[in-house]
Amino acid sequence: MTSTAPKTQRVLARSAQAAVVAAAVADVFRAVAVRDHYLHHTGDSLHRSGFMSTVFLNLMTLAIVLFLVWLACSRRKAQELTPRASVPSQGWMIGAWFIPVVNLFVPRRLVLDIGRASSLSWKEERDTALVNLWWVAWVAHALVLVVAGRVAPGSMAFLVVAEALMIAAAVLIGLVIERITVLQSVAFGAAVPVAPQTRT
Repeated sequence: MTSTAPKTQRVLARSAQAAVVAAAVADVFRAVAVRDHYLHHTGDSLHRSGFMSTVFLNLMTLAIVLFLVWLACSRRKAQELTPRASVPSQGWMIGAWFIPVVNLFVPRRLVLDIGRASSLSWKEERDTALVNLWWVAWVAHALVLVVAGRVAPGSMAFLVVAEALMIAAAVLIGLVIERITVLQSVAFGAAVPVAPQTRT
């Protein structure tokens, strides 16, 4: 059995977690700055909203890239651990996140498939609930943003709900990353290496 070093996956996991949290925090400042500019159009408010939007966009892009790299690494490990499991292909695993409508349902299933293939220690009730909570928070955040933009732009109530969901989604995906990383590290650590055959 071959695999990338556990240390590499842990570094990827920590990097993805940090980037996701940073993007979520930046989104709070971005939302406040954009609301302020919507309510009070000034040169300063335009500069602040533009600056914070750029910071958020850069951090969110970094978070997406790191998460997908971590997910690709976890997929390979899951396939090594459970060769017969239903693990998504590399292309579908990445592409599903960017296809409209499909990206509202399929990514959740892909993460669950990787988690289940990672270890027999995957707790169906608890671990699946964790993934489901993350996905509900993430999709709800997107829906609240759409509704707020059409119904009540600049609403503080919508802003608070949307950003609370964003922070919740960031924390929950961090826990999902941690759970799958730990399960795979333990599974590979428990694997008994095959002694190389000596030539006679």
